[in-house]
Amino acid sequence: MKISKLQIQLAEQTLVDISFTISTSLALVGQSGSGKSLTLKALLGMLPDGMVCELEHDSIYELKAGKSISFVPQNPFTALSPLTKIKKQFFTSMDKIETLFEKVGLRKELLERFPPELSGGQLQRVVIAMALESQPKLLLLDEPTTALDPKNRDLILSLLKELQAEFEFNTLFVTHDMNSAQILCDDICVIKNGKVVESGVMQSVLKNPQATYTKTLIEANFANREFRR
Repeated sequence: MKISKLQIQLAEQTLVDISFTISTSLALVGQSGSGKSLTLKALLGMLPDGMVCELEHDSIYELKAGKSISFVPQNPFTALSPLTKIKKQFFTSMDKIETLFEKVGLRKELLERFPPELSGGQLQRVVIAMALESQPKLLLLDEPTTALDPKNRDLILSLLKELQAEFEFNTLFVTHDMNSAQILCDDICVIKNGKVVESGVMQSVLKNPQATYTKTLIEANFANREFRR
């Protein structure tokens, strides 16, 4: 999928003006305020009142949330109703729910529980299962591992990579964490103040960044670490 133009304006001010291509999995990386979240909201049709989006794309599927697009939010605790059993928060048959639970590594017994009875890692798996319910062509991820400890973070990222290969959806992963980005994604697009400063194959950009801003992000994330292979 190619986004040839995504421009977001508020009054006379241009907040985001970018383009990118998602071949399989793309990390959209930048610091807070760079335009990452606005980009996700634009693709989901959830921009705040007053903001106008101009979107031009070349895709074999319709860009519409709930049909071709699914979304995994940053905080699974706010994505689920705490007073409703897990099984009641899906909109498909019990057989399909149990199959999805198996795919994300959860026991079907958890379907009878309420969200506060599950751990953060379990809840994020529930939200991922819900996102797969509609068989999306594009999965949008809004820093879905931020609230998790390092062990669960890596487990969730590995799970998402396995699910992407099995279900053959494209992934747009919004994050400020270069370490997580390289675990999950093949390509990277670095944005600053609503503009693309660098993009390309993940490992090539990490090993030989061209933009000063990209170098700064890499140094901040990988201080005293080696790149993962």
